[in-house]
Amino acid sequence: MINDILAESGALLAYGALGIALMALGYLVVEITTPGRLGEQIWTQRNGGAALILAAKLLGVGAIVTTAIVSSEDDIAAGLLSTAVYGVLGIVLMVAAFYLLDLMTPGKLGATVVQAETLHPACWVVAAADLGTAAIVAAAIS
Repeated sequence: MINDILAESGALLAYGALGIALMALGYLVVEITTPGRLGEQIWTQRNGGAALILAAKLLGVGAIVTTAIVSSEDDIAAGLLSTAVYGVLGIVLMVAAFYLLDLMTPGKLGATVVQAETLHPACWVVAAADLGTAAIVAAAIS
């Protein structure tokens, strides 16, 4: 019993660290695809658009990682590898969806969604694209 608890605690820490690393990658993706410093926009300027886009990205990555963990076998190494691969692929697909939306909409989408004056309706579209893409990836994993 103690050995099981220790083994599962180790797996929890490993999956947790991987999930946090993938969410940090998601943060960096939003940082790169939108102008300005994301942390300053959200925490100092209280930019609702930037916060919504980041929240959707983090929720999407979290859903992908969760599904990958639940779908993984007992082999921790294989589970971590598959979770990392699915997480990165999910982020890549979310970025592709963002740039496809950018091509189909007027102006620069990254700049539009972080306009500080008001919450632009495009923020909801980008958030939905992120969550929808994450749901597709999660379904494909399971």
